[in-house]
Amino acid sequence: MMTYLDFEKPIADLERRVTELRETASAGSIDIDSEVARLEGKSAKLLKDTYARLSPWQKSQVARHPDRPHFKDFVDRMADDFVPLAGDRAFADDPAIIGGLARIGGQRVMLIGHEKGDDTASRLKHNFGMAKPEGYRKAIRLMALADRFGLPVVTLVDTPGAFPGVQAEERGQAEAIARSTEQCLALKVPLIAVVVGEGGSGGAVALAAANRVLMLEHAVYSVISPEGCASILWRTSDKAADAAEAMKITATDLQALGVVDRIVPEPTGGAHREPAVAIDLLKQVVVEEIVGLQALGAEELLAQRRAKFLAIG
Repeated sequence: MMTYLDFEKPIADLERRVTELRETASAGSIDIDSEVARLEGKSAKLLKDTYARLSPWQKSQVARHPDRPHFKDFVDRMADDFVPLAGDRAFADDPAIIGGLARIGGQRVMLIGHEKGDDTASRLKHNFGMAKPEGYRKAIRLMALADRFGLPVVTLVDTPGAFPGVQAEERGQAEAIARSTEQCLALKVPLIAVVVGEGGSGGAVALAAANRVLMLEHAVYSVISPEGCASILWRTSDKAADAAEAMKITATDLQALGVVDRIVPEPTGGAHREPAVAIDLLKQVVVEEIVGLQALGAEELLAQRRAKFLAIG
C-alpha cells in the first residue's frame, strides 16, 4: 500500500475514491469509466501542483519517505556485475555503508553508499543508514582501491548523519569522518556524489567531497536536521518547518549557493511513486558525468575538486 505523507491527504482521498469506484465497477455492471477518468485527472493535477510547490520541510518529509529507493534498489537497477567488498580491515564491517565494484552503463566504477533498510529488521541491521567509524574506514579502503586501479568512484548519500553513540565516539568517529573526507579530496580519479535522500551533516560530507555533487530533486542536504536545528535555536522541535526554511536545504537552494552542481529530476510525486523511473534517470546522468570527468587528467581532477570546495561560501 502507498504510504501518504501529511500534506498528501487530499491526494490520498482522491486516489482512494478511484480505487473504491474501480472495485464497485468490477462487482457489477455499472459503467463508471467517465467518473473514474475525471477523478484520475483531478488527482494527477493535484499531485503535480502539490509537488511543484513543496516547502523545504515538506521536501524533508519526501526525502525520508519509507518507500523511497535506497542503495540496494539503485544497485539492483542501475549497476551490473556488482561485487560487494566488506570490512575496514581494522575492526568490523558496517552494514550502514555498502560498497563494491560495479558497472554503470558499461563504465567500470567503485560504487559506495549508505543503506537505510526498507523494513524494521533491515533498518535495524543497517542502523538506519547511520554509519560508525568502521563504515567510513571501509569507504576509505574502497576509495583507495579505486584510486590504485584507476576506477571512477560513485557515492550515493542517504543518511540522517553519522551514528552518535558512545562506542562510535570511542572508536574515533570524528577522525574517521575527517579521513574519509580527506580521501575524497585526494582521489586522482573522478568522484561523483549523489544525494539521493537525506544528506545529513559530516556523515554525508564524508562521501560527498566530490568533483561533481548531484542531488535528486526532492532530496535535502544540511549540516543538521531541521528538528535538531529547531531544538537548539528555539528549544523545541515544533519549529522544524521554520528551521528548514532558514537552512536552505533543498536542491534548488544549494545549487544557487554553489554547493550542488546538478539537480536530477524525479517523477511527479517523488521517487517513491516510480522508483524504476527515478533510478533510470539517475543512471543516465551519472554515466554522462563519468564520461565528462574522464576527459580530465589526475592533476586536473584534484585541482578542480579543491577549487570547488574552496569557493563555497
